[in-house]
Amino acid sequence: MASEAVKKILEAEAEADKKSAEARSKADEIISDAERKASISVQKRLADAKTEISRARDENKRKLDVYTKEAEAKCSAELEKITGIAASNTNKAVEAIIKGYFS
Repeated sequence: MASEAVKKILEAEAEADKKSAEARSKADEIISDAERKASISVQKRLADAKTEISRARDENKRKLDVYTKEAEAKCSAELEKITGIAASNTNKAVEAIIKGYFS
């Protein structure tokens, strides 16, 4: 009877060891799967971020080109205006000098 009890205890311990090993194996499998999924998720998010950055850079470059063209056009118009005023003032100054010299 005692040997029967010892046999049942040993069987129970063996079963417990077997279930413990299965649980460790399953836990390792779950962890490995989670790491793989996390890695894929991180890679996808990095790719999405790179795409968004590229899109933002392209949009900023387009806006900069538009702004640069507008600024250049405004500067050219202002420069023409100033050049016209300067030419007019030069002519007036020359006329004033000539009048002053010959009067």
